[in-house]
Amino acid sequence: MTVQDLSLMFSQVRKYSPEHVNDLLDFAKRLYVQNEISFHDYRLLVRDLELQGAFIPEDLKQYS
Repeated sequence: MTVQDLSLMFSQVRKYSPEHVNDLLDFAKRLYVQNEISFHDYRLLVRDLELQGAFIPEDLKQYS
């Protein structure tokens, strides 16, 4: 799965376009937790999204 595929899926499910790459990061995490994407796809998406500027907010890092 590519970031473009994830963005399209996000738009279809949420009925709006993601405003920031963090929206896609959260969506990818949800898909992984719900076993809708593999760990391999999840890691690739996280890597690509982080390269595009996605990040975990500082106050949430303690829980991850």
